Amino acid sequence: PDPTPTLTVMPKYYCDYCDSYLTHDSPSVRKTHNNGRKHRDNVRLYYTKWVEEQAQALIEQTSAALQTNPMFPPPPGFPPFPPGGPPLGFPPRPGMPPPPFPPFMPPLMPGAAGAGIPPPNIARPGAPPTLGVPTTH
Repeated sequence: PDPTPTLTVMPKYYCDYCDSYLTHDSPSVRKTHNNGRKHRDNVRLYYTKWVEEQAQALIEQTSAALQTNPMFPPPPGFPPFPPGGPPLGFPPRPGMPPPPFPPFMPPLMPGAAGAGIPPPNIARPGAPPTLGVPTTH
């Protein structure tokens, strides 16, 4: 027989999120570790970074695709739009905000004629009277 004593090594559990080994590999030790604040914070941080990386990669892929093949190229015979974007009257290119109101139209004030709503505290003509709202006659 071999006179060297054999050592029984307890298996260790490695947590990828925490980058650490647990002293024992048993269900209760894993459960306690996985319910710990530091482990939950590490898991949350890992997936937050992963989602941000995926979003950034998608943004870069979309940007590269639009650079090589724009969705709305200028019609044949027309020069490309100037750096500031299309002139008034042209639809905005993808990714550009729309104009705040139609060109050459000032914004309507709330309650102004044509704004689509009556002035405050005035009932519409022909509407049944409501308590506390004066009617126009």
